[in-house]
Amino acid sequence: MQNATEQRFSSRWALLLSVLGIAVGTGNIWRFPRIAAQNGGDDGAGAFLFAWLIFLLIWSIPLIIAEYALGQRGRMGIVGTFAKMAGERFAWMGAFVGFVATAIMFYYAVVAGWCFYYTTESLFAGLPLTTESAMATWDGFQASGWPLVFHASAMILGALACWQGVRSIERANRILVPTLLVIVVIAVVRALTLPGSGAGLAYLFTPEWSQLSQPKLWLEALTQNAWDTGAGWGLILTYAAYMKKEHGVVRNAFLTGIGNNMVSLLAATMIFGTVFAVLGAEMSRGEILDVMKSSGPASTGLTFIWMPQLFAQMAFGKVLAVLFFLALSFAALSSLISMIELASRALVDFGLPRTRAVATVAGVGFVLGVPSALNLNFFANQDFVWGVALMISGAFVAFAVIRHGAARLRNELATPEDWRLHSVWDGMIRYLIPLEAVVLLVWWLGLAATVYAPDTWYNPLDPFSPMTCLVQWAIALACFIALNRWMARRTLGVNSE
Repeated sequence: MQNATEQRFSSRWALLLSVLGIAVGTGNIWRFPRIAAQNGGDDGAGAFLFAWLIFLLIWSIPLIIAEYALGQRGRMGIVGTFAKMAGERFAWMGAFVGFVATAIMFYYAVVAGWCFYYTTESLFAGLPLTTESAMATWDGFQASGWPLVFHASAMILGALACWQGVRSIERANRILVPTLLVIVVIAVVRALTLPGSGAGLAYLFTPEWSQLSQPKLWLEALTQNAWDTGAGWGLILTYAAYMKKEHGVVRNAFLTGIGNNMVSLLAATMIFGTVFAVLGAEMSRGEILDVMKSSGPASTGLTFIWMPQLFAQMAFGKVLAVLFFLALSFAALSSLISMIELASRALVDFGLPRTRAVATVAGVGFVLGVPSALNLNFFANQDFVWGVALMISGAFVAFAVIRHGAARLRNELATPEDWRLHSVWDGMIRYLIPLEAVVLLVWWLGLAATVYAPDTWYNPLDPFSPMTCLVQWAIALACFIALNRWMARRTLGVNSE
């Protein structure tokens, strides 16, 4: 098999499709419409969209550029890149960034399994006509052994896509991502043809500018954009290790961020149009929005409880339900592949053969995902802990650029084929990204202490207390700091498969 340092994406198109596979995940289709509804005002959700787009420019794209640049220059996995670009003393930072994405992988594979199950359920069973029947379908699924079976299926499919490195990752994403985009477009066109869908679109895109004075709106917009794009996760950095220099960092970063957000808007258009069209005849706008805001068990309410019911009331609803959940499945799988590759590439840098590294990640990923597959409270805790930790990951990525030198890195990545990166980026990485990360982290922990777990904020066993985050982060950080010297020596001394 080709040496790890020599593998490259065959074309810029293959690179872009693969990175879009990272960025376009369940967060675009599952999470974004619900968050937009939750942050809409009486007149519309346009103000939230405005803030969300602002953070695309001042959080996501600067960090995506940083990840592309670090990966292309480092030519290693996340741990080796930090050791090489930021200095051997900071390999632990790369390990933490990689572990956060890997910890998310453990339960993200469970979500992918849910999507697989509902795809087959939509294909072979009747769609539920009531909330009670939809809940019965969900509860029956959770009480069975099927979550484990589909969780295992997701890990196996993801591992197979990573088995040969870039070659197999390319092949998988050449199928998954274009098919996903075609399905989303078909669903959007169908939603727009439904009588009454215009009311949903009008609400989605109508701004209530007074909302921009609310700090919560901006913080929610930043959180969603970080989730949307995958910026700061280390996933794009891992794929960028395989990009050719002439592919260009800056142009690809803008195309990645903008392409991802366009898919989120298409998904929201489809969801808002469908929900308003089907429920508009029997509910007021306020009642419809309550349906969209309700997260349900493990935030499944809109996607897994309500959407099947809505499809059941539409012409060709069964076909659309299959396409909807197939799109979710493809989005989840393309993102899961990148998480498996991140962890696998780190093990390759430590000296493991690729096949053994991928098999190890898949096996450990399945085992450590079992608690989330069996217990929704454990799932919710892991989603909370490691989702918030992404803010730390983003700050660490910015730190690696600062240590290497932002202006130096900007000059190193410049090519005649690429767009010119302005020096404003240097200041954003040095000052703005760390400030955003600190503000958001403090806000989330404060929210946990005052709203989510006001009486048990000190209890690490409470799934939403700030202490559960601090304890789990501290354990991970202590382990990686203790192993820092060993990790730096292994990654910088072993570069081949």
